[in-house]
Amino acid sequence: MGDSGWSRRRAERQWQRDLLREIRAMETTDEGPDGGTVTPIRGGLPRAARPSRRARHAPPGPAPLAHERRRTLLTVLVTLGVIGALVVLNLGPGSAQVRQWLGFDDRFGTQVEGDGSGSYEFLATRPGTDEPVGWSHCEPIPYVVNTDGAPDDWEDLVRDATDRMQEASGLVFEDRGTTDDRDFEGRFGLAGGAEPVLIAWADEDEVPGLSGDVAGLAGPMSRNDGMFQKYVTGRVVLDKEAFEEIESVRGGDEQREAIVLHELGHLVGLAHVDDPGELMHPTTETTELGPGDRSGLAILGDAPC
Repeated sequence: MGDSGWSRRRAERQWQRDLLREIRAMETTDEGPDGGTVTPIRGGLPRAARPSRRARHAPPGPAPLAHERRRTLLTVLVTLGVIGALVVLNLGPGSAQVRQWLGFDDRFGTQVEGDGSGSYEFLATRPGTDEPVGWSHCEPIPYVVNTDGAPDDWEDLVRDATDRMQEASGLVFEDRGTTDDRDFEGRFGLAGGAEPVLIAWADEDEVPGLSGDVAGLAGPMSRNDGMFQKYVTGRVVLDKEAFEEIESVRGGDEQREAIVLHELGHLVGLAHVDDPGELMHPTTETTELGPGDRSGLAILGDAPC
Protein backbone atom coordinates (compact mmCIF):
# COMPACT_ATOMS: atom_id res chain seq x y z
CA MET A 1 0.00 0.00 0.00
CA GLY A 2 1.22 3.56 -0.79
CA ASP A 3 1.71 6.50 1.62
CA SER A 4 -1.41 8.65 1.13
CA GLY A 5 0.03 11.55 3.27
CA TRP A 6 3.14 11.83 1.12
CA SER A 7 1.06 11.86 -2.07
CA ARG A 8 -1.17 14.60 -0.70
CA ARG A 9 1.80 16.83 0.26
CA ARG A 10 3.34 16.33 -3.15
CA ALA A 11 0.09 17.37 -4.84
CA GLU A 12 -0.12 20.51 -2.64
CA ARG A 13 3.41 21.58 -3.55
CA GLN A 14 2.70 21.07 -7.25
CA TRP A 15 -0.47 23.15 -6.92
CA GLN A 16 1.48 25.95 -5.27
CA ARG A 17 4.12 25.94 -8.01
CA ASP A 18 1.54 26.02 -10.78
CA LEU A 19 -0.42 28.84 -9.15
CA LEU A 20 2.72 30.91 -8.53
CA ARG A 21 3.77 30.44 -12.13
CA GLU A 22 0.42 31.76 -13.33
CA ILE A 23 0.58 34.81 -11.06
CA ARG A 24 4.10 35.74 -12.13
CA ALA A 25 3.03 35.56 -15.73
CA MET A 26 0.40 38.26 -15.13
CA GLU A 27 1.09 42.01 -15.78
CA THR A 28 2.59 43.89 -12.83
CA THR A 29 0.91 47.23 -13.54
CA ASP A 30 -2.10 48.30 -11.63
CA GLU A 31 -4.83 50.35 -13.22
CA GLY A 32 -5.76 51.77 -9.84
CA PRO A 33 -6.10 55.48 -8.95
CA ASP A 34 -2.44 55.93 -7.99
CA GLY A 35 -1.16 54.43 -11.22
CA GLY A 36 1.61 52.64 -9.33
CA THR A 37 3.06 49.31 -9.99
CA VAL A 38 2.28 46.05 -8.28
CA THR A 39 5.18 44.23 -6.78
CA PRO A 40 5.38 40.69 -8.10
CA ILE A 41 5.09 37.95 -5.55
CA ARG A 42 8.54 36.73 -4.63
CA GLY A 43 7.75 34.34 -1.85
CA GLY A 44 5.73 31.18 -1.72
CA LEU A 45 1.99 30.95 -1.29
CA PRO A 46 0.32 29.62 1.89
CA ARG A 47 -0.31 25.93 1.86
CA ALA A 48 -3.76 24.66 1.17
CA ALA A 49 -5.67 23.84 4.34
CA ARG A 50 -5.09 20.26 5.55
CA PRO A 51 -7.95 18.24 6.88
CA SER A 52 -8.06 17.77 10.62
CA ARG A 53 -6.63 14.51 11.90
CA ARG A 54 -9.90 13.89 13.70
CA ALA A 55 -11.72 13.96 10.40
CA ARG A 56 -9.73 11.06 9.07
CA HIS A 57 -11.64 7.81 8.87
CA ALA A 58 -10.48 4.70 10.68
CA PRO A 59 -9.58 1.71 8.55
CA PRO A 60 -12.72 -0.10 7.46
CA GLY A 61 -13.74 -2.99 9.75
CA PRO A 62 -16.56 -5.57 9.90
CA ALA A 63 -20.01 -4.09 10.04
CA PRO A 64 -21.58 -4.44 13.51
CA LEU A 65 -24.47 -6.48 12.10
CA ALA A 66 -22.15 -8.90 10.33
CA HIS A 67 -20.08 -9.25 13.49
CA GLU A 68 -23.19 -10.04 15.53
CA ARG A 69 -24.31 -12.62 12.97
CA ARG A 70 -20.96 -14.39 13.15
CA ARG A 71 -21.04 -14.40 16.93
CA THR A 72 -24.62 -15.75 16.95
CA LEU A 73 -23.69 -18.52 14.49
CA LEU A 74 -20.71 -19.50 16.62
CA THR A 75 -22.93 -19.63 19.73
CA VAL A 76 -25.47 -21.87 17.96
CA LEU A 77 -22.75 -24.25 16.75
CA VAL A 78 -21.21 -24.52 20.21
CA THR A 79 -24.64 -25.13 21.77
CA LEU A 80 -25.49 -27.87 19.26
CA GLY A 81 -22.14 -29.48 19.93
CA VAL A 82 -22.77 -29.53 23.69
CA ILE A 83 -26.27 -30.97 23.22
CA GLY A 84 -24.94 -33.66 20.89
CA ALA A 85 -22.29 -34.61 23.45
CA LEU A 86 -24.88 -34.79 26.23
CA VAL A 87 -27.09 -37.09 24.15
CA VAL A 88 -24.36 -39.36 22.83
CA LEU A 89 -22.47 -39.57 26.11
CA ASN A 90 -25.69 -40.01 28.06
CA LEU A 91 -25.16 -36.94 30.28
CA GLY A 92 -28.42 -35.08 29.91
CA PRO A 93 -32.00 -35.48 31.06
CA GLY A 94 -34.00 -37.57 28.62
CA SER A 95 -30.90 -38.70 26.74
CA ALA A 96 -31.83 -42.37 26.89
CA GLN A 97 -35.07 -42.00 24.96
CA VAL A 98 -33.50 -39.50 22.53
CA ARG A 99 -30.69 -41.94 21.78
CA GLN A 100 -33.21 -44.72 21.24
CA TRP A 101 -35.28 -42.73 18.74
CA LEU A 102 -32.07 -41.67 16.94
CA GLY A 103 -30.97 -45.30 16.63
CA PHE A 104 -28.11 -45.11 19.15
CA ASP A 105 -29.77 -47.41 21.70
CA ASP A 106 -27.52 -50.23 22.95
CA ARG A 107 -24.51 -48.96 21.02
CA PHE A 108 -22.99 -47.24 24.04
CA GLY A 109 -22.28 -48.33 27.56
CA THR A 110 -20.63 -51.41 28.98
CA GLN A 111 -22.34 -54.74 29.39
CA VAL A 112 -22.02 -55.88 33.01
CA GLU A 113 -21.80 -59.47 34.20
CA GLY A 114 -24.54 -60.31 36.71
CA ASP A 115 -24.19 -62.28 39.92
CA GLY A 116 -24.91 -65.49 38.00
CA SER A 117 -23.73 -66.43 34.54
CA GLY A 118 -25.76 -63.78 32.72
CA SER A 119 -25.30 -60.10 31.96
CA TYR A 120 -27.26 -56.87 31.93
CA GLU A 121 -26.96 -53.35 30.59
CA PHE A 122 -28.73 -50.10 31.44
CA LEU A 123 -30.25 -47.62 29.03
CA ALA A 124 -28.62 -44.74 30.91
CA THR A 125 -26.32 -44.09 33.87
CA ARG A 126 -25.87 -41.01 36.02
CA PRO A 127 -22.98 -38.76 34.89
CA GLY A 128 -19.65 -39.87 36.30
CA THR A 129 -21.02 -43.05 37.92
CA ASP A 130 -22.14 -46.59 37.14
CA GLU A 131 -25.48 -45.96 38.84
CA PRO A 132 -28.39 -46.35 36.43
CA VAL A 133 -31.09 -43.81 35.76
CA GLY A 134 -34.30 -45.38 37.03
CA TRP A 135 -37.76 -44.89 38.42
CA SER A 136 -38.32 -43.78 42.00
CA HIS A 137 -38.89 -46.92 44.05
CA CYS A 138 -40.92 -44.80 46.51
CA GLU A 139 -43.70 -44.18 44.00
CA PRO A 140 -45.75 -46.52 41.79
CA ILE A 141 -45.43 -46.53 38.00
CA PRO A 142 -48.90 -45.60 36.71
CA TYR A 143 -49.99 -46.97 33.35
CA VAL A 144 -53.01 -46.90 31.04
CA VAL A 145 -53.89 -49.28 28.20
CA ASN A 146 -55.30 -48.36 24.80
CA THR A 147 -57.20 -51.48 23.71
CA ASP A 148 -57.62 -50.54 20.04
CA GLY A 149 -56.15 -53.47 18.12
CA ALA A 150 -55.33 -55.39 21.32
CA PRO A 151 -55.90 -59.18 21.55
CA ASP A 152 -58.93 -60.42 23.44
CA ASP A 153 -56.81 -61.53 26.40
CA TRP A 154 -54.87 -58.25 26.62
CA GLU A 155 -55.86 -57.77 30.25
CA ASP A 156 -54.29 -61.08 31.32
CA LEU A 157 -51.16 -60.41 29.27
CA VAL A 158 -50.56 -56.98 30.79
CA ARG A 159 -51.43 -58.02 34.34
CA ASP A 160 -49.24 -61.13 34.32
CA ALA A 161 -46.28 -59.29 32.76
CA THR A 162 -46.46 -56.35 35.19
CA ASP A 163 -46.73 -58.77 38.13
CA ARG A 164 -43.59 -60.59 37.00
CA MET A 165 -41.72 -57.32 36.47
CA GLN A 166 -42.86 -56.08 39.88
CA GLU A 167 -41.66 -59.29 41.55
CA ALA A 168 -38.23 -59.12 39.88
CA SER A 169 -37.55 -55.41 40.34
CA GLY A 170 -39.55 -54.40 43.41
CA LEU A 171 -41.09 -51.55 41.40
CA VAL A 172 -44.84 -51.24 41.81
CA PHE A 173 -47.10 -50.89 38.75
CA GLU A 174 -50.39 -49.06 39.15
CA ASP A 175 -53.24 -49.84 36.74
CA ARG A 176 -55.06 -46.61 35.79
CA GLY A 177 -57.52 -48.33 33.43
CA THR A 178 -58.04 -47.83 29.69
CA THR A 179 -57.68 -44.73 27.53
CA ASP A 180 -58.29 -43.37 24.03
CA ASP A 181 -54.89 -41.66 24.08
CA ARG A 182 -52.48 -42.78 21.35
CA ASP A 183 -49.76 -40.15 21.77
CA PHE A 184 -46.70 -42.37 22.07
CA GLU A 185 -44.16 -39.55 22.17
CA GLY A 186 -45.78 -36.67 24.06
CA ARG A 187 -46.14 -38.17 27.51
CA PHE A 188 -45.89 -34.82 29.25
CA GLY A 189 -49.01 -32.71 29.71
CA LEU A 190 -49.49 -29.05 28.79
CA ALA A 191 -48.62 -28.02 32.35
CA GLY A 192 -45.45 -30.14 32.24
CA GLY A 193 -46.80 -32.97 34.37
CA ALA A 194 -45.99 -36.55 33.43
CA GLU A 195 -48.82 -38.60 31.94
CA PRO A 196 -49.16 -42.31 32.85
CA VAL A 197 -47.17 -44.84 30.85
CA LEU A 198 -49.09 -45.72 27.69
CA ILE A 199 -49.38 -49.40 26.68
CA ALA A 200 -50.97 -50.00 23.28
CA TRP A 201 -50.99 -52.13 20.14
CA ALA A 202 -50.27 -50.62 16.72
CA ASP A 203 -48.93 -51.48 13.26
CA GLU A 204 -46.00 -50.21 11.24
CA ASP A 205 -48.19 -47.69 9.38
CA GLU A 206 -48.84 -45.90 12.65
CA VAL A 207 -45.45 -46.60 14.23
CA PRO A 208 -42.75 -47.16 11.56
CA GLY A 209 -40.41 -48.63 14.16
CA LEU A 210 -42.55 -51.78 14.16
CA SER A 211 -41.59 -52.67 10.60
CA GLY A 212 -39.88 -55.97 9.84
CA ASP A 213 -39.58 -58.54 12.61
CA VAL A 214 -39.98 -56.01 15.45
CA ALA A 215 -42.73 -57.21 17.80
CA GLY A 216 -42.57 -54.29 20.20
CA LEU A 217 -40.97 -50.98 21.16
CA ALA A 218 -40.67 -49.42 24.58
CA GLY A 219 -38.75 -46.75 26.42
CA PRO A 220 -38.88 -44.51 29.49
CA MET A 221 -38.87 -40.71 29.50
CA SER A 222 -36.91 -38.88 32.15
CA ARG A 223 -36.86 -35.61 34.01
CA ASN A 224 -34.35 -33.97 36.35
CA ASP A 225 -35.98 -33.27 39.71
CA GLY A 226 -33.17 -30.97 40.86
CA MET A 227 -31.03 -33.70 42.39
CA PHE A 228 -31.27 -36.74 40.14
CA GLN A 229 -32.37 -37.58 36.65
CA LYS A 230 -35.16 -40.16 36.89
CA TYR A 231 -37.79 -41.78 34.72
CA VAL A 232 -41.30 -40.42 35.15
CA THR A 233 -43.27 -41.75 32.17
CA GLY A 234 -42.89 -43.73 28.96
CA ARG A 235 -44.62 -45.98 26.42
CA VAL A 236 -44.88 -49.62 25.38
CA VAL A 237 -46.00 -50.21 21.78
CA LEU A 238 -46.74 -53.78 20.69
CA ASP A 239 -47.17 -55.03 17.12
CA LYS A 240 -50.80 -56.16 16.79
CA GLU A 241 -50.14 -58.22 13.64
CA ALA A 242 -47.26 -60.08 15.28
CA PHE A 243 -49.41 -60.85 18.31
CA GLU A 244 -52.14 -62.25 16.06
CA GLU A 245 -49.66 -64.53 14.30
CA ILE A 246 -47.95 -65.71 17.50
CA GLU A 247 -51.28 -66.48 19.19
CA SER A 248 -52.04 -69.17 16.62
CA VAL A 249 -48.82 -71.14 17.15
CA ARG A 250 -47.97 -73.61 19.91
CA GLY A 251 -46.71 -71.86 23.01
CA GLY A 252 -47.96 -68.56 21.66
CA ASP A 253 -49.37 -67.34 24.98
CA GLU A 254 -45.99 -67.66 26.71
CA GLN A 255 -44.22 -65.94 23.83
CA ARG A 256 -46.64 -63.03 23.78
CA GLU A 257 -46.30 -62.53 27.52
CA ALA A 258 -42.52 -62.74 27.19
CA ILE A 259 -42.63 -59.95 24.57
CA VAL A 260 -44.62 -57.73 26.93
CA LEU A 261 -42.19 -58.55 29.76
CA HIS A 262 -39.20 -57.79 27.51
CA GLU A 263 -40.64 -54.38 26.64
CA LEU A 264 -41.37 -53.66 30.30
CA GLY A 265 -37.67 -54.39 30.88
CA HIS A 266 -36.87 -51.52 28.51
CA LEU A 267 -39.48 -49.35 30.22
CA VAL A 268 -37.83 -49.67 33.63
CA GLY A 269 -34.33 -49.07 32.23
CA LEU A 270 -32.73 -52.23 30.82
CA ALA A 271 -31.03 -52.28 27.41
CA HIS A 272 -30.37 -55.21 25.08
CA VAL A 273 -27.55 -57.65 25.83
CA ASP A 274 -25.61 -60.11 23.69
CA ASP A 275 -26.32 -63.14 25.89
CA PRO A 276 -29.10 -65.26 24.28
CA GLY A 277 -29.86 -66.74 27.70
CA GLU A 278 -31.29 -63.43 28.88
CA LEU A 279 -34.78 -62.19 28.11
CA MET A 280 -33.24 -58.82 27.17
CA HIS A 281 -31.44 -60.41 24.23
CA PRO A 282 -33.05 -58.82 21.13
CA THR A 283 -33.96 -62.09 19.38
CA THR A 284 -33.95 -64.75 22.09
CA GLU A 285 -36.69 -67.37 22.25
CA THR A 286 -36.55 -67.69 26.03
CA THR A 287 -39.70 -66.71 27.90
CA GLU A 288 -38.13 -66.35 31.34
CA LEU A 289 -36.00 -63.67 32.96
CA GLY A 290 -32.36 -64.73 33.08
CA PRO A 291 -29.90 -64.22 35.94
CA GLY A 292 -28.47 -61.09 34.33
CA ASP A 293 -31.95 -59.69 33.78
CA ARG A 294 -32.74 -60.19 37.46
CA SER A 295 -29.46 -58.66 38.61
CA GLY A 296 -30.05 -55.53 36.54
CA LEU A 297 -33.68 -55.25 37.63
CA ALA A 298 -32.71 -55.55 41.30
CA ILE A 299 -30.36 -52.58 40.88
CA LEU A 300 -32.98 -50.54 39.03
CA GLY A 301 -35.50 -51.30 41.75
CA ASP A 302 -33.22 -49.69 44.31
CA ALA A 303 -32.81 -46.37 42.47
CA PRO A 304 -33.05 -43.20 44.60
CA CYS A 305 -36.46 -41.76 45.34
